[in-house]
Amino acid sequence: MKYLVDFILAIILTGLSYYIGSLLFRHGLPIWHAMVIGFSVVALGALTEALGAPIWLIVLVPFPVGMLLLYLFLQIPIYNWFITYATTLAFYTLTHIPMSYYFQFHSLIPAWKLS
Repeated sequence: MKYLVDFILAIILTGLSYYIGSLLFRHGLPIWHAMVIGFSVVALGALTEALGAPIWLIVLVPFPVGMLLLYLFLQIPIYNWFITYATTLAFYTLTHIPMSYYFQFHSLIPAWKLS
């Protein structure tokens, strides 16, 4: 049950990162687009981990999916997309730090523990 709660929380936090990152540059994604990206990224990361992949692959595999979906949903020039994606990653990282520290939620990929 804890894994399911962590999985849902990871999707919400990842989706919110994409949503807020896209709002900062006036390209705002609809919230449901952001949640589709969040679900895709987290599910792919969790699946990669469940298959026993090495940690570098678990981290690497979801990136292209998130990048592609953000580009397809925003439909903006590459430069603007890159700035939006970089902002999204920054917000994702800033979300990750307090969640890890205060709530022992060690990763936005639910089963991957940093400690």
